[in-house]
Amino acid sequence: MDRNHYRFRSVWELDAAPDVVFGVLERAGEYPDWWPQVREVTPVDERTGTARFRSLIPYDLHVRARESRNDPRARVLEIEMTGDLEGWARWTLSARGGGTRAVYEQEVDVNKPLLRRLAVAGRPFFLANHALMMRAGRRGLRKVLARRHTV
Repeated sequence: MDRNHYRFRSVWELDAAPDVVFGVLERAGEYPDWWPQVREVTPVDERTGTARFRSLIPYDLHVRARESRNDPRARVLEIEMTGDLEGWARWTLSARGGGTRAVYEQEVDVNKPLLRRLAVAGRPFFLANHALMMRAGRRGLRKVLARRHTV
């Protein structure tokens, strides 16, 4: 196993219709408004942008993200990433009861030199950091969706 390779999977149960959730998730430029660890998203062109992430660990991760799939019918959003993280991330949405099951999957290799040097000792902390980031994102998305239901 490559110590700098990570696979993540998170499942979020949300109280909103899949098309509503898809509409929020496809607007990556708005992620910093509701996801605290997504500090900045800057468009480069229609399908590409840069993003800066920072969670509990006191450093920033910078990536260039390119949309590789935006399929509203299948409710799949996917990006390819380069920079401090190299790999892909994907949202897959499905109807679940009166709401949505949002599955987030990510597979990346870490390129940031400091993280590579700390790969073995830091791995448990990096995994916990990612879990906290995902929890905050789910909380933020739920708040956005709740506001949309009350408008």
